[in-house]
Amino acid sequence: MQNRFIDLYSDTKSKPTPGMRKAMAEAEVGDEQKFEDPSVNRLREKVCTLLGKEDAVFLPSGTMCNQIAIRVHCRPGEEIICDRQAHIITSEGGGPGANAGVMFHPLDGPRGTFTAAMVDAAVKDPNNRYAPRSRLVEVEQTSNRGGGAVWALSALQDVGAAAHRHGLKVHMDGARLPNACVASGVAAAKFAAPCDTLWLDFTKGLGAPVGAILAGPKDFIHEAWRVKQQLGGSMRQSGIIAAGALYALDNHWDRLAEDHGNAKRLAAGLADIEGIRLDPAGIETNIIYFDVTKPGWTAPKLMQAMKAENVGIGAFSQSMIRVVTHLDVSREDVDVALGAFRRALAT
Repeated sequence: MQNRFIDLYSDTKSKPTPGMRKAMAEAEVGDEQKFEDPSVNRLREKVCTLLGKEDAVFLPSGTMCNQIAIRVHCRPGEEIICDRQAHIITSEGGGPGANAGVMFHPLDGPRGTFTAAMVDAAVKDPNNRYAPRSRLVEVEQTSNRGGGAVWALSALQDVGAAAHRHGLKVHMDGARLPNACVASGVAAAKFAAPCDTLWLDFTKGLGAPVGAILAGPKDFIHEAWRVKQQLGGSMRQSGIIAAGALYALDNHWDRLAEDHGNAKRLAAGLADIEGIRLDPAGIETNIIYFDVTKPGWTAPKLMQAMKAENVGIGAFSQSMIRVVTHLDVSREDVDVALGAFRRALAT
């Protein structure tokens, strides 16, 4: 067993770097609610330029970004078209129903993506009073449950055009948008253009400890501030955490390529271990899902065995495991983790 704990459970497990901690400690601060925090204001301006949007609001979490966007875009009884395994369905505690009273029309596309034709088929006749009114199309970049799959720009543009033809809005869960940009070479503003609103997370691949930012038109963000207040998302001298986000944008964006390379190395090694089913060719970014196939073994059992080896992984079903590379996982850590997997499954 190796000594240092290698946490592959999620890219949210990364810790602030010394440079980020210094930037946070020295941050200029003020009352964010009064638009008096210089660090938050710089972050908002920087993200608007990055994404090509008019305005943005800094929030505690990506989930709050999604919940606020849904509240502003939709009314109770209306419907969101999205992938069946989208984060807003699987991982937000039923928030869209509890906070906005909305319904879902889930789509079954390849690896968490879908097509314009699927959107066309899903949209309800607005004159049919028996059906929920289609209001919003939601996409996730990258797709978490799709194994970190990147939406192709052309596919995103086609989906956006289809939604807008029907009078629907498009919202992007951009939790791992930086990963998509680095993996594809497509600028963030180009991915953002087909979307009316989107958000960017600082606590995943970018490695900040807190925060996400929601961007869109000025009138949308104006209403988002009201819902932020209602949901308890108001902050005061939040420049301390905004400084971490600013540092991440300046220093941790391009280095995501290292995480992608480490994920590909990890996937190739896992695919060679007996008792694991995985196609490494499908790894695009920093997320790997694989199945445990060894007789007598389950994903929870392997998770416990790896914990004993000082390696953290996630069991997402009785057979499925997720591992994620990030800022605190080196190439050497990948090789050490592979050795731990081999030892665990050899027993």
